[in-house]
Amino acid sequence: MKIDDYIIFQNDEFVAINKPPGLLTIPDREGKESALKGILKEKFGEIFTVHRLDKETSGIVVFAKNEKSHKKLSILFEGREIEKFYLGLVIGKPANEKGNIDAGVIEHPVKKGLMAINKKARPNGSSGRGKTASTDYEVLESFRFYSWMQFQIHTGRTHQIRVHMKHFGNPVVCDALYGDGKPVLISTIKKKNYNLSKNEEAERPILSRLALHSWKLKFTLNKKEYNLEAELPKDLKALLQQLRKNNSSPPTPTLSALRHLLPREKGNGNIHSY
Repeated sequence: MKIDDYIIFQNDEFVAINKPPGLLTIPDREGKESALKGILKEKFGEIFTVHRLDKETSGIVVFAKNEKSHKKLSILFEGREIEKFYLGLVIGKPANEKGNIDAGVIEHPVKKGLMAINKKARPNGSSGRGKTASTDYEVLESFRFYSWMQFQIHTGRTHQIRVHMKHFGNPVVCDALYGDGKPVLISTIKKKNYNLSKNEEAERPILSRLALHSWKLKFTLNKKEYNLEAELPKDLKALLQQLRKNNSSPPTPTLSALRHLLPREKGNGNIHSY
């Protein structure tokens, strides 16, 4: 990959990348797969991890270029001084179009690598098992089977949005860990019968990876304000185009959703709606 095509912003302190889906942020334990950090090291030499995205999640991720900036950015992330926004497609439609999910997240007691809702989390996050997690959500567009949503996470727990949306009853589309993992097919979206072309033996999914995108980061570093956005990748743009085209009734986007229409393109825990 040509890393220059994915650079959103860079200066002497950090570089912000629009990570494509399917690419690790940092190497895994086996080290067999290519990772974004390794690619950046080849270009910049020394590079420091500040945060990470899941492999199948696309969008903005920041790396520091020196130890001093790494320390400052890490403090901002740990101190919740960075505003983090995501976009994603979920199954179904939430009961309320806007609200907050406040439910602690812990490691799953049985299934390794999975997270779960911590029913014993305290408001100050001092539970012996896990910590509190808070996610604001807003439905931007509603379709027949799906909802296009915006999320703002106020904490940075592993798989936070994915766990919260499963808890909410509307898992993220194509989530194999917290949902059914089924790909999105054009035959499911189209109102009319869908026929395979002569050269097709089986229908190819329009989306088969986690429908989650790290959209925007807002923060202040060295008295300078940054508002960085990552454009949607082609797969999510194509999916939204098909959903809008084949929706049974015209979608009613909120004001927050208007920018995404431009060509540039229930359990325990507290759930508040407003």
